[in-house]
Amino acid sequence: MMNKVCLVGRLTRDPELRFVPGSGTPVATFTLAVDRNFKNKQGEKEADFISIVTWRKLAELCANYLGKGRLVAVAGRIQSRSWEDDTGQRRYKTEVVADEVTFLDKGTGTGTGGGGNFKEYSKDESGSDDDFFPIEEDSDLPF
Repeated sequence: MMNKVCLVGRLTRDPELRFVPGSGTPVATFTLAVDRNFKNKQGEKEADFISIVTWRKLAELCANYLGKGRLVAVAGRIQSRSWEDDTGQRRYKTEVVADEVTFLDKGTGTGTGGGGNFKEYSKDESGSDDDFFPIEEDSDLPF
């Protein structure tokens, strides 16, 4: 069996970094806007908005260096989960748990760094952040 997904899109907002109560494990979530390969009947492009979850070091890197409008490639697996909300209703969520995130543009987000072009990080990476450097802003994005 196989559960693998690869996406390229832009962040719709800055990543949200939280820590799991008890263990303190970092987890970052963000939404990726991924264009469809076709136009609708009105001749307009449409996009899907995909929830992404990253864990541990990868979560910290995404929270620190990604921001709204950044172009990224994400590789991971699809995960579905369910829970009961405060009103007793069953809720469901499908999301991509990312194993790898590749920064594909120059860093126009609101994070503290820029990262440079085509920087890839995976959940197993344990290197330092010394290769990050600030870059100039690019206001050409429509976000």
